[in-house]
Amino acid sequence: MSELNERELELVAIGASIGSNCAPCIEHHTKKALEAGLTKQEIKSAIQLSKKIKEVSGKHVTETAEKQL
Repeated sequence: MSELNERELELVAIGASIGSNCAPCIEHHTKKALEAGLTKQEIKSAIQLSKKIKEVSGKHVTETAEKQL
């Protein structure tokens, strides 16, 4: 089905959950990631990357909106 292993899939799922603002999804996939053997530091790294991406994309959206005026 997927070229990704369970650990990789859960990291992607955590990032997607953060990107879509789905708190229950974050809780679910964090638990599954730990069960898959990921360390808290590996999960934290994925969370930090997702946060940075969200901040940058939010800034660009705001800048685009302001340019429309």
